[in-house]
Amino acid sequence: MPDDLTFPDVVQLAVPLFIAAILAEILWIRITGRGGRYETRDAVTSLIMGAGSVASGILLGFLAWGFFILLWEITPFDLGTSLPVILLCFVLDDLRYYWVHRFGHRIRWVWASHVNHHSSQHYNLTTALRQTWTETFTFMMIVRAPLVLLGFHPALVLFVGGINLIYQFWIHTEAINKLPRWFEAVMNTPSHHRVHHGRNPRYLDSNYAGVFIIWDKMFGTFVPEEEKPDYGLVHNLGTFNPLRVAFHEWQGIWADVRQPGLTWRERLMYCFAPPGWSHDGTRQTSDQIKASHLARTPQDAGKPGLG
Repeated sequence: MPDDLTFPDVVQLAVPLFIAAILAEILWIRITGRGGRYETRDAVTSLIMGAGSVASGILLGFLAWGFFILLWEITPFDLGTSLPVILLCFVLDDLRYYWVHRFGHRIRWVWASHVNHHSSQHYNLTTALRQTWTETFTFMMIVRAPLVLLGFHPALVLFVGGINLIYQFWIHTEAINKLPRWFEAVMNTPSHHRVHHGRNPRYLDSNYAGVFIIWDKMFGTFVPEEEKPDYGLVHNLGTFNPLRVAFHEWQGIWADVRQPGLTWRERLMYCFAPPGWSHDGTRQTSDQIKASHLARTPQDAGKPGLG
């Protein structure tokens, strides 16, 4: 297969649909009084974050692309681009997304890039556009390496990744309640993803799926939507400044590793331990937050997400 194989940039093509859907959601909320709410400064921040993500992709995307092409040149496999191959690549890439997303909540270095997506205290379609500017620096491109080495062309891998991203746009809404049970059983839905964005103790670190919720059910991270989600971060930022949203956790890592008197292990833990880890126990990880919640409300023991 030629190295110059190309696929359409489906995310760019979908931008008009994103805009139309956001306008339709705003209209729906105003007419019905249901389905969430918009806060102008919050929505603008999300739009700026989305534009910045596109810009960073243009500026730094060559690094990931160069890495994938290097792998493509050394792999002996070429699966082609038949429809079954495209579908298989889509499913495997969604599994890849599940693990990258899970790493993004459990490894602080990766969380520093992903945290901005969770920084809104609202949940609407603009929240889907609140994307990272610093993904390249997490080196999570490595998780895509097996797909290329198995014989999926890099252009195909990025193409199905774009479709995955488009799918995830529509699930960032409160305007859609629960869908038919057969759909909820297999696919990621607004209900499932609202849980993922909740900072309720039982909702932390759950429902990492991109397209297929079956991965969460397979790997024990699925939590159904029951109580109303409280959106945002465990400790909310209290700012609409896009620069603060984009870089605050990287600044936090830098401040933590520069503390005097730490061992090298402790400095590394501030980079790669779960978010909330601290050498002196003054902060809490999500696991510790859940344990504290159970200590206060033992009647919740056994509920999904709380053990």
